[in-house]
Amino acid sequence: MGFFNIKNINWKYIFGEIFLLFVGINLAIWFNNWNTSKSMEKDKVVALEKIEGEIKANLDQLVKDHEVNQKIPSFFSDFDALEAEDGRFIASPETMGKLREKYPEYIREVDSTEVSDGQYAYRIDSYINLEITDLSSIAWEISKSTGIFHEFGYDCLYDLQSLYNTQDLVKNELNKATEALRNTSMKDLVRTLGILKQLEEQLEKQYRDMLQNIKDCR
Repeated sequence: MGFFNIKNINWKYIFGEIFLLFVGINLAIWFNNWNTSKSMEKDKVVALEKIEGEIKANLDQLVKDHEVNQKIPSFFSDFDALEAEDGRFIASPETMGKLREKYPEYIREVDSTEVSDGQYAYRIDSYINLEITDLSSIAWEISKSTGIFHEFGYDCLYDLQSLYNTQDLVKNELNKATEALRNTSMKDLVRTLGILKQLEEQLEKQYRDMLQNIKDCR
């Protein structure tokens, strides 16, 4: 039987190599996690900037169109107060002149017949135009599809979800108002605009609050 010549093993060296390997692996993992975290933070900032820009644009359009559309119920209310049983409007020339000045965008032609001293019966050709507010949710939907919205924090995420839910309700009522106008159902139009007024005012407040607090999402 032969004899093996076993040399002394340098365990200190081996343990040192294992330790360095362990440190190297952990450093690589840490560095990879750091890069991932840094990239995710960058994506989060970009996503919030896009959402902020979207909300600003939506707010500007909402305020502008709200002012225009909410003149419609006022128009019908003012003329309903003058309407006679035969569908004509009884008023003085001064009163009608003020109404034409107040609602130039709605009144096209006016035909009048004197019915008494200083009072005239008017038949009015009117035109109602409803502004359809284009409220975007692209930035919000992208943040959800990419999953980055999970990085916003609970309170921020809750407020954003609530905001965009209200926005969907506004768009739904706008569709109803458009349908009522298409069907020349003015009572339905005025009723829907009343609901829309409340929702738009709520949405405007949510927009402004989010723009003020969106920095807390970062």
